[in-house]
Amino acid sequence: MELSLNLVWFILLGVLLTGYAILDGFDLGVGILHPLAKTDTERRIFMNSIGPLWDGNEVWLVTFGGALFAAFPEAYATAFSSFYLAFMLLLFALIFRAVSMEFRSKLEVPGWRRFWDYSFFVASAVATLLFGVAVGNAMQGLAIGADREYVGSFFDLLRPYPLLVGALAVALFAMHGSIYLYLKTEGELQERIHGWMWRTFGAFMALYMLVTIVTLITVPNATKNFETLPISWVVVLLNVLAIANIPRAIYLGKPGYAFVSSCCTIAALNFLFGVALFPNLLVSSLSPDWSLTIYNAASSQKTLGIMLIIAIIGMPFVLAYTSVIYWVFRGKVQIGKFSY
Repeated sequence: MELSLNLVWFILLGVLLTGYAILDGFDLGVGILHPLAKTDTERRIFMNSIGPLWDGNEVWLVTFGGALFAAFPEAYATAFSSFYLAFMLLLFALIFRAVSMEFRSKLEVPGWRRFWDYSFFVASAVATLLFGVAVGNAMQGLAIGADREYVGSFFDLLRPYPLLVGALAVALFAMHGSIYLYLKTEGELQERIHGWMWRTFGAFMALYMLVTIVTLITVPNATKNFETLPISWVVVLLNVLAIANIPRAIYLGKPGYAFVSSCCTIAALNFLFGVALFPNLLVSSLSPDWSLTIYNAASSQKTLGIMLIIAIIGMPFVLAYTSVIYWVFRGKVQIGKFSY
């Protein structure tokens, strides 16, 4: 396989999507688990565990969108016309989630805080579900015509398989978030979260096995690239080992290892998603000739080259900023005067 600029940008998009799924995955998971908190203090601990981090995590999604627009503008245009309403719902969910965190602490009125608590939960769950539904539709293919326009409706996106992948995303992020919360809490709350880690892992495993079986039956092209890229089987093995290590690490009382394994699981699933999709960006369910690939939907080679130079210069700053923020706000959550 020749390493062209098109392929480099396909890989970079995968890296950006993986970074977003790992980092925003746990804070979306915290939002999904939010209703399980019993007291106002516990709800504040939940929000403050992600307070300094969530907006930086979403930068990865914004960067992914910008890179897709510049590197593969035709795929970007088709995706936004296909998922227009879904993207608007996702945008409102992400905005409403941020507003919930900011507004909740402004009044000490129980009804006010209860409203924003459930808003935070619903927005986190909807954003995660839509993320999974988008992945499911990309895997199964969209009704894209010869003019590269989507000819279906919003409700055509809500088919059983994409919804099943959406449910898997909710379970995966809930598990990821519960392990993160265990690392950030202590005492009686931490003991309760220990049970949540087991239950969310059970839900994830059940859905993971179901989605794998359904994918192999209904999406025959999902494994076709394994013949030309045998290293993919190594990633499948690493993925299985990472998943198996999560309950092992929880049982041995090593939540840090469980969190690393959860991150590796998300990274492996994103890699396998990319392998299944390659060389397509958007698959047409009407005709393979109408699919948008990394070749027929790309910008010019000069544009891709200039963007690569910018990425090489800019990425170290993004990684350094992210590392510093996580280092500064490491440790257990402490509720103070200026906390949410």
